[in-house]
Amino acid sequence: MEKTIKVTWTKSTIGRPENQGKTVRGLGFRRLHQTLVLPDRPEIRRMINRVSHLLEVADES
Repeated sequence: MEKTIKVTWTKSTIGRPENQGKTVRGLGFRRLHQTLVLPDRPEIRRMINRVSHLLEVADES
């Protein structure tokens, strides 16, 4: 079974560079304070690292 990561979008992208908003949307977020369970893959980790100041991450397994 694939490992997963629990991620919550905690801060708005208003006033941030456009690419940060696109990265948050690319992860699958639609609204602020939404929580997603994402697969723990290198490309997902990289996207999370790019906007880590806007997200809260909890490792699941």
